Amino acid sequence: MPYELADRLVVGIASSALFDLAESDRVFREQGEEAYRAYQREHLTDTLEPGVAFPFVRRLLSLNDLAEADDPLVEVIVLSRNDPDTGLRVMRSIQSQGLAISRAVFMQGRSPYRFMPALNMSLFLSANQDDVREAVALGLPAGHVLGPVAEDESEDTDLRIAFDFDGVLADDSAEQLYQSGGIEEFRAHEVANADVAHDVGPLKEFLAAVNRIQQREEEERRKDPAYRLRVHVSIVTARNAPAHERAVTSLNRWGLRVNDAFFLGGIDKGRIMSVLKPHIFFDDQAGHLESTARTTPSVHVPFGRLNQPSVPSATTAPNP
Repeated sequence: MPYELADRLVVGIASSALFDLAESDRVFREQGEEAYRAYQREHLTDTLEPGVAFPFVRRLLSLNDLAEADDPLVEVIVLSRNDPDTGLRVMRSIQSQGLAISRAVFMQGRSPYRFMPALNMSLFLSANQDDVREAVALGLPAGHVLGPVAEDESEDTDLRIAFDFDGVLADDSAEQLYQSGGIEEFRAHEVANADVAHDVGPLKEFLAAVNRIQQREEEERRKDPAYRLRVHVSIVTARNAPAHERAVTSLNRWGLRVNDAFFLGGIDKGRIMSVLKPHIFFDDQAGHLESTARTTPSVHVPFGRLNQPSVPSATTAPNP
């Protein structure tokens, strides 16, 4: 029987997001492909250090203890521009780091993001900005990892995921209105449409898959009251009252939920992240991520009109 992916949370991860490849990339840029190949062969047994998305991926995979070993809830698949030869070090590092990742796609010099639909992926993370932009332009849920390689505290078993709302979970129609008509027109429109759900954004299906795992956790807690919930989801948005109501309505209509919501009305998101300490934060505005990425593994989702090359980014404007 074929291995089915339909009912699993499937994440695609580039080796550049999973591991710190700064030295390898330097060799490639400065000395070329053949020197890069020689370098990777020479360092084949040297385990790569964790990258920006490593703590997120490790915790995500740990949730497979809620299921049978042959029927995991989460599948993480490497999508790499390496060829199979230079990809050997990546796979050995995965094994050495104790990550339960056994599937990979290696395509020499080309991004394999176009295989995302075939692999039922609801998220692709990469440090290659061009690959991410191309994937999002095709309607695929992808993000460019930014920020520090956070300390992966082994005693912390929680998984904290934070999302911006507009342009990430929802489409960017409200943001477009804000940019064209200003804050008062935006608020008036959102109040008038408070009972109308937004159209969905690029990471709606990823949150839906996370919610399914949270439901499995709730089932486990009903069986075992001592079980402690590990997955915590927040939205952190520049919306505030009265525009907050439509965001909550949209989540309800989509059948999704979050544990916490921060309606900040333009307050710096980085200040919240330094306390919330999510293992990953998704936002569509690069200006917001300049602040969050100082302390928090952050992901730029280049979705919507503001991220089109012909439209200048409003890096200092609140993002509803």
